[in-house]
Amino acid sequence: MFEKIVIANRGEIALRIQRACRMLGIKTVALHSEADRDAKYVRLADESVCIGPARATDSYLNIPAVISAAEVTDAQAIHPGYGFLSENADFAERVEQSGFVFIGPRPETIRLMGDKISAIKAMKRAGIPCVPGSDGPLPKDDREIHRLAAHIGYPVIIKAAGGGGGRGMRVVHTASALLNAVSLTRGEASAAFNNETVYMEKFLEHPRHVEFQVLADEHGNAIHLGERDCSMQRRHQKVIEESPAPGLPEKFRTRIGERCAEACRKIGYRGAGTFEFLYQDGEFYFIEMNTRVQVEHPVTEMVTGVDIVKEQILIAAGEKLSYRQRDITWRGHAIECRINAEDPAKFIPSPGRITQYHPPGGPGVRVDSHIYNNYVVPPYYDSMIAKLIAYGETRDMALARMRIALSEMVVDGIKTNIPLHQDLMHDANFISGGVNIHYLEKKLGLK
Repeated sequence: MFEKIVIANRGEIALRIQRACRMLGIKTVALHSEADRDAKYVRLADESVCIGPARATDSYLNIPAVISAAEVTDAQAIHPGYGFLSENADFAERVEQSGFVFIGPRPETIRLMGDKISAIKAMKRAGIPCVPGSDGPLPKDDREIHRLAAHIGYPVIIKAAGGGGGRGMRVVHTASALLNAVSLTRGEASAAFNNETVYMEKFLEHPRHVEFQVLADEHGNAIHLGERDCSMQRRHQKVIEESPAPGLPEKFRTRIGERCAEACRKIGYRGAGTFEFLYQDGEFYFIEMNTRVQVEHPVTEMVTGVDIVKEQILIAAGEKLSYRQRDITWRGHAIECRINAEDPAKFIPSPGRITQYHPPGGPGVRVDSHIYNNYVVPPYYDSMIAKLIAYGETRDMALARMRIALSEMVVDGIKTNIPLHQDLMHDANFISGGVNIHYLEKKLGLK
């Protein structure tokens, strides 16, 4: 087992990784920017290293600084968390070349799944259902592009091969708008991802977003931990997640989950990962795989009892999976609300000093957060300041506990989206379960 791990991230996930390390008796090195010098996880770490100024490109995305910090502290491994460098294959490669263990998949696996076209091809070979599409990059020939769109059927969506997080995609409803959309998306993809390759898929009108959590070791063992519904989204960014997915038949969990685990074995996957699907009219369609721990992993932990971050570390240390598929059972229901420092109506970020903070409590309530009284939320990073998770033996109980927890949670001095979550916890359509990915934007008048 590792003696010391570098945590190459910030915020609640840095604290979450730190807790898993302490459970395993591993010392931690907290990397931080100048803006995060007073963060809770920095104070609680065994060691800390400032890797640069506030701007992420000069600190958390500075690969030489991260590796140098691992060298000077004599660490054995680096955990990237999510975001920042977590799905950067070049970083993973540099980590391994420098003699450290990257707590995540192999660099070649990250590359394979990071390119959406190669990922789709790999999933098709593994028997994972995919959205009907161009089966490769769009050609330069305009007539061929029109032919592909007509064959798939409008509406279609143009996507960047290197995209993610909702960026680099454009929906096309008519043939007259097709070529312009392709040109614009190529330009955006080149600027944002340094890769102008785009592809085409059928645009599903009212899908849900359902994803499957997997764990796999380097010994050929792989399991799935069931599904999460992440359909409550705004601009492709998740707002609420839950497990299990409301109304999803058990046979689907078994069938798709087993296929995901088998896909991991076929591509030689290592670590924690998530297969993301669109689910519509009783059919699943693969869209991408995230080769890291997810923001929403706590809801899966609550219903399975599996510590996903701990398993990541054990797998990276060369251990076999602690569980076999028959050991995994699902009990109850869990819901997660992402608490952001932002205006609940306009969604404008609201950095600043938290003058009063009171987290909720009670049975089945979990708060993953790095904030505290007088903590200053910096303006340089993602606005998420906490994850509020409620668990119950039934979905109705989880909803009731979430309503109570939201009413108890106090974050003064800045604006948060707690009022939005309170509204959604009383929304009749959300309560009934199974809203699609466009529901929240329509509710907010954004569509």
